[in-house]
Formats: sequence, C-alpha cells, structure tokens
Amino acid sequence: MFNRRSLLGTAAGSFAGLALSDLLAREGCLTGELHHPPRVKRVVQLFMAGGASHVDTFDHKPLLEQRHGQPWNPGEKVELFQSNPGACLTSPWKFRPFGESGKMLSEAVAPLGDVADRIAFVHNMVGKTGVHSQGTLLQTTGFNFPGFPSAGAWVSYALGAETDNLPAFVVLPDHRGLASNGAKNWSTAFLPAEHQGTVIKPGNAKPIADLFPPESEFITDASDQAGLNVLSRLNSEHARQRTGDDRLAARVRSYEMAAAMQLSATDALNLDSEPKHIQQMYGLSETGAMVDDSKINEAAESDFFGRKCLLARRLLERGVRFVQIWSGNDNGFPRRNWDSHENIERDHGPLALGMSRGTAGLIQDLQQRGMLEDTLILWTTEFGRMPCSQGSLGRDHNPFVFTNWLCGGGITPGVYGESDEWGYKPIDRGDGTTVYDIHATVLHLLGIDHTRLTVRNNGIDRRLTDVHGHVLTDMLS
Repeated sequence: MFNRRSLLGTAAGSFAGLALSDLLAREGCLTGELHHPPRVKRVVQLFMAGGASHVDTFDHKPLLEQRHGQPWNPGEKVELFQSNPGACLTSPWKFRPFGESGKMLSEAVAPLGDVADRIAFVHNMVGKTGVHSQGTLLQTTGFNFPGFPSAGAWVSYALGAETDNLPAFVVLPDHRGLASNGAKNWSTAFLPAEHQGTVIKPGNAKPIADLFPPESEFITDASDQAGLNVLSRLNSEHARQRTGDDRLAARVRSYEMAAAMQLSATDALNLDSEPKHIQQMYGLSETGAMVDDSKINEAAESDFFGRKCLLARRLLERGVRFVQIWSGNDNGFPRRNWDSHENIERDHGPLALGMSRGTAGLIQDLQQRGMLEDTLILWTTEFGRMPCSQGSLGRDHNPFVFTNWLCGGGITPGVYGESDEWGYKPIDRGDGTTVYDIHATVLHLLGIDHTRLTVRNNGIDRRLTDVHGHVLTDMLS
C-alpha cells in the first residue's frame, strides 16, 4: 500500500523521483482538502519599510492640530526609540473626507480616496518592538527573530501554485535595495525550500537573476544542454545518497521553473503591452526607466511603485498566489524609506503619493477585471510613528499603535479598532489587534484554519500565528 511518504521514499533515488516529489510538494499540503470554503485565492502584501506614520496618512487626529507646538502629555510614561518626547506635531498634510463613507484621509494619500469605500482600516494595531529588523520580521513571518517562514511561504506550502510556469510566491522589492533583514522576509526557514519567494526587479536590465545564461561566445545551446545533462546525472546521484534533504529537489525545481519562466515571465514583465490608460492608472511615467531618481521625488516614487503594482496584477492573473510588494529599502542617508526621524514631509510625501497612486490603480484595475472579489490586499508596515515631534519636523518610532488595512474578497469596508486621541496607543489599551490576528484572518479567507496549518520543527508544532491569533470576524462579509 502506497502513501505519500512511501511513494516519495521509493521514488527519491532517481531524477524522476525528484520531479515527482517536487510535483507533490508543488500541489500544496491542503490541495483538495481546505478547512472551509475560501473567499479568496490570492494575496498581495504591500509593505512600507521603515515605519509609515499612521497619523500622517490614515488615522486623523484633530487634537494634534489643536495642540500643535504645545507640550505633549498623554498622562502616562512615554517610551521612545531614540529621542525624548517633543511637542505635539500636527501633520503637514490636511485631512478631508473621502467617499460615501466620509473616511478622513490625509492629502498625502489622496489617490486612495477613490477606493476608500472598499477598504477596512485597522487603527489599533500593536507590535512588540520598535526595532526595524524585529518589527519587520514580526509582520512578515509572525516572529520577531529569524528562523521562521514568511506568510507567503506558508501560503505557497499550503495551497501550492496555480500554474507550472510561474512561482507561487513572488517578491517585488524596492528598486533601491532590500529592506531590513533582506531575504529573511520571504524565506521558507524549515518549510520545503521551493516555497521561498522569487525576487523580481521590474525595470532592471535583468529583472530575474540568472534566468538566462550569460552572453558568451563560448556558451551555445548545445553546450548549455550538455551541461544540464551532466548536472542531471550529478543531481540524481546526490539525491540517491541524501534522501532526507529537500534542498536538491528545490534546486531541480528552480531549473525547471527557470526554463518555463524564460517564456512566461518575459511575457508577464512586458508592461509596455498594457494600454496607455492602464499605465497611467498606475502612475507610470511616460519616460519609464529614464525617470530621475537621483533624489526622492513624486515622479520616481509613482513610477517605480506603480510598475510593481501593475506587474503584480499581471502575475496574479497568470496564477501567482502571493505577491509581496515593498516600498522603501534598508536604513541609510539620505532617507530612502519611511523612517522619517528628521523630516516627515520630505520623506513621507513622495513615498505616500507614489504608493497611493499605484495601490489605487491596482484596486481599481482588479475591480474592473472581476479579480478583486477573490483577491486580498493587505497594507502594512513594521510600526507607526509618534504623535510628538523628534527634532522639529520628524517623528520617532511608535510600536504601541499603528494602522493596517485590508481590501478585497470577503472584507467588509469600514473602520475596525481605534487608536486614542493622540494616536499613541489603542483607545482600549487591552484590546489591540496583533499581526497574529491579521495572519489568522488572511489564512481564513484562503480557506485555511490557522490553528491547523502546522509543521513540526525541533519537537514543536509551528504555525504562522505561533500560539496566538483570532480571525477578525467583524470585518468579514
């Protein structure tokens, strides 16, 4: 009698066995047996690296306008990351109502006003740390230290791919570089290696590293194939000797995927094939890659982030399960992320406008194609920023409360959870929303019970939500 384990063990001694074992892994551990009917089948995670300020974007605080420049006293001890509490700092942007709901949004994210009535805002998010690396890992993996799979890897592991020609999990990093932790934000850790995120850099001369052989007069189609044949024999022998190591199967799959992607990815990456009005919807510049990025500016942010959003839509409609889009890279000077310690207006302004143009375009485009009803969009950041000033124009980190929002299938738009009058902590101190709750809700919408998606590692049944998390049922339609 054959079961999954015995079949893999019997087959593992040959190259064909590698392909078979990888095929079974690629189907996903829950294929055909989801825990409940799904509402969505794909996810886009938008990550604002550096700590986006909720009080300058989505969470209106009139009290900061009234008390601007006055001493800030929330009535309790204040913990800051790298400064002493400054005066109350109003946002440099005005807030005004958008949509039929009248949701108050900052002018910095005004393009999202066109889709405000489709978004569920969570204004009482709480974190565990004000350190970028730890806060970023917490939001991407559910743990604030390395060694755990990312949410995208869990989704790929559970559901597999919808296509053989593209990866299940794709990462679109900031064009300036990777955020805090680098590739750890999309790693598989102890899950099978083939579920890690595949990095694509739209706009680069080589958007996918090593997809094509290097240009050389010494490399021909025949020599390339001969090398692959030798590699196949070596892989077969290697697998025969090491049946318990999944990394070779993942590497074999990467070669198979590369061959398929030479056609499919090239087609998906061809943004010029999109009509001009669609490109404009996403904020793409007519100059394309010639846009000036020598310093942070609205045109560059709109073009680069818009390209990632447009590519995300093209990947989703071709069967990719999970797309992670980044705005901002790791810390450096001048600032190229949302970590606005020195000047909120200078840094957040272009980043917020570019993000909101591309994101609004993505939501509207998915809606008009009938894809929004089975797609989930999650907007997040590692933490928020303080209601008081750092220096005279910046804000320090605030892990005590910040904003996430969700949009798409199974989501009821509105506001869920509030911060206090300052935007310092949740209005109900004991009832903040955690990343575990967000991840539990994402998995629920995909048809997965977060308490039952587990993998045993080092003697512990591990899951994305650790031992925490509650589905945000009030938000579900």
